[in-house]
Amino acid sequence: MPASEPSELLELERLVDKLGNLLQVRVLCRVDVGARSLPVYAISLGNPAPSAPAAGYFGGVHGLERIGATVVLSFLRSVAARLRWDSLLQQQLERMRLVFMPVVNPGGLWRGTRANPQGVDLMRNAPVDAEQRVAFLVGGQRLSARLPWYRGPRSAPMQAESQALCTVVEEELLSHRFSIAVDCHSGFGLSDRIWFPYASTRTPIPHLAEMHALSEILDQTHSHHPYVFEPQSCQYLTHGDLWDHLYQRACSDPARVLLPLTLEMGSWLWVKKNPRQLLSLQGLFNPLLGHREARVLRRQVEWLDFVGRAACGHQGWCPSGEAREQHRQQALRRWYPWH
Repeated sequence: MPASEPSELLELERLVDKLGNLLQVRVLCRVDVGARSLPVYAISLGNPAPSAPAAGYFGGVHGLERIGATVVLSFLRSVAARLRWDSLLQQQLERMRLVFMPVVNPGGLWRGTRANPQGVDLMRNAPVDAEQRVAFLVGGQRLSARLPWYRGPRSAPMQAESQALCTVVEEELLSHRFSIAVDCHSGFGLSDRIWFPYASTRTPIPHLAEMHALSEILDQTHSHHPYVFEPQSCQYLTHGDLWDHLYQRACSDPARVLLPLTLEMGSWLWVKKNPRQLLSLQGLFNPLLGHREARVLRRQVEWLDFVGRAACGHQGWCPSGEAREQHRQQALRRWYPWH
């Protein structure tokens, strides 16, 4: 008999039970899967003041991409283990807020599907339509929930899981003047990529200078990192991207900065190294060998820690005045040569 909850959710609940007094935990909604009712959790810690920066970590949006949830859980476990003894982490949390949603789509994780139990792809579910033509199906479709990349019925409310993620971002990140979000996925290409909006248009975002400055301090701090840092629109366009939707909400206040990032782990490399993974649907999106998963976790936990430190110290690298325009021009040459 399968477990009543996905293993990632069980691990999260064990961690919450062990350290609940050190964490702020809430259930955003519950998702029905047959006779089961699975919770969608958000965990927060650190300084809630609007003047303090914040960093949010999200995983498990697509149920097939279990490694995304595992990466966020691994980083949360590391943070929780250090809370009692790491004085530098304690000082960091006095200055900033950390927010975690490791299992956004528990029903999809339990069923082993990309979509949620209603057949909706949560990353095609926001009320955003692409400005240019998108690829058939993969860009989001409303033909049928039996086909992949289903957006949900037209004019219907967002799915409960999508709305839960939006609620956490609005209440825990957009309530701060500066924040960074990382949403962990897998399944595209041979390289790990860090994508930023937009997914719905090839138009540069208003905070292009800040994105370029962030990519620059990543290069300087981790000179041998493996990431390709780029706008998602360099690869393909989609309808309904949640982070486009939330970024547009953030931009309604000119004094507020949200930098949404998607970590897209290159699962094709895992398949290339272990072709037998082609025999498993899970193998197309996750490292099935234990030593390879451990290597992925070591790399990505370091990246997530960097994001938290970058958010905490953003005043030291966010450009202003003439430097901001210089970063913007450099970013246009790097990512938008036709602009």
